Amino acid sequence: MFVDRQAELSFLNQILSRKRPGPGQLILLYGRRRVGKTALLRQWAAQSGLPTTYWVANKESAALQRRSLFAALMAMPEDQATPFDSWPALWQWLAPRLAAEDRRLLILDEIPYASENDPALLSALQHAWDAHLADSHIVLVLCGSHVKTMESIMHQQSPLFGRLTGQWHLQPLPYHALSAFFPGWSLEERVALYAIVGGVPAYLEWLDPDLSLVDNIRNVILSPGSMFMAEPRMLLYDEVREPDTYLSVLAAIANGHHSQGQIASACLMGSESLSYYLARLQELNLVERRLPATLTAAQRRRSKSGRYHLTDPYFRFYFRFLAPHQQSLLRPEETLNHIKKELRAFVGLAFEQLVQQWLATRPEGLPFRPESIGSYWERNVQVDAVAVSWQAKVLLLGECKWGEGPVSRSTIRELLERKAPRITKNLGEDWTLHHALFAREGFTDAAATLAREHDVLLVDAAQIDADLHRATEGTAA
Repeated sequence: MFVDRQAELSFLNQILSRKRPGPGQLILLYGRRRVGKTALLRQWAAQSGLPTTYWVANKESAALQRRSLFAALMAMPEDQATPFDSWPALWQWLAPRLAAEDRRLLILDEIPYASENDPALLSALQHAWDAHLADSHIVLVLCGSHVKTMESIMHQQSPLFGRLTGQWHLQPLPYHALSAFFPGWSLEERVALYAIVGGVPAYLEWLDPDLSLVDNIRNVILSPGSMFMAEPRMLLYDEVREPDTYLSVLAAIANGHHSQGQIASACLMGSESLSYYLARLQELNLVERRLPATLTAAQRRRSKSGRYHLTDPYFRFYFRFLAPHQQSLLRPEETLNHIKKELRAFVGLAFEQLVQQWLATRPEGLPFRPESIGSYWERNVQVDAVAVSWQAKVLLLGECKWGEGPVSRSTIRELLERKAPRITKNLGEDWTLHHALFAREGFTDAAATLAREHDVLLVDAAQIDADLHRATEGTAA
């Protein structure tokens, strides 16, 4: 099922009509596994109507990879394809022939498998590009899932440095796309689903839209042999050595250990060793280091603190609920009961992220353009959603509530009287302060009255859902 991706298709279609610096175009498209790179490229190729060769590098010898690519370009069985002794020999044969053709697409997928096996591939491709392909009508797309390897192709040390004419880091689908996969689900189920799997297309397709969220957890995610159960370990085994150590770091963060000291203690690891693993997990976009949104750019650069969080929703869900219950997964009802008890609090964290996304769209009712969006914390004080304009000296402090029932007056009072003063004292004078409450089920009459008296912005989940849909549609248009 192909959903959304209007911005990505627009980028790729624009490539087809470019005349500079070309006419040849060399594009890099990369992103984590399961994010939908292959589906996007196949959809684009089909829409373009152009002759297309799609080749996927496998984990095999360089000689077999070269024969496989030649066979794909010649549209012949691999066992009948001509073997080449080296990548330069293959590209010297291919490039003049490709350059003589009209506009066509050549998509080389999982290129890191080929380049890591034999680094001569990229230098051979560079010579072929300079000598023949840059002035041809070819659109050559290099695609891959090893994000660090793909990004290194853009670095100055890479043979292809300066040759790329476009690049796109493919991200998971936005929240609004879940409606297309699960049109019959309620808003609460969709937000919960976003908390569990995010916008990774493969994960969404593994689930059954005809079942409820709870039944999907029971019958799909917790099912013996489920791909969901193997996914985190499979992803790590493909990216790192010592995967068990990385798994222990991820588990520690998922279970509430967010400072470097806390993580090191939970993993029984020295801080210096942990720094290496955290850096690698950040490179893989599995972990991020967060700082309070109220820090200036200079303060952020100098800061040695910060909290580490998992960036992938399914990793958060897996390490929070599934990894600790590996022994009881053959009795899924036990695990399911535990998930049901704690799911609301878990989903509340995803609701905070949706609120921050909502703030980034600068919706109606937000009186300024934020330059920094995130959260705030210090000892005994935390604010879920913070938006800052340093230029205009405007600050918004917002609380997010995903609990049952409407938000009461006391929640607003706590924000106004206890939290806001402690935060603003560090900013200095001349700041304009706004307050907001974001809630799953709205607000009591008393809370609404107090909010009007203090000009507090009140937004419920239905409004956030609708605004995020509209904002995305507007961007696509």
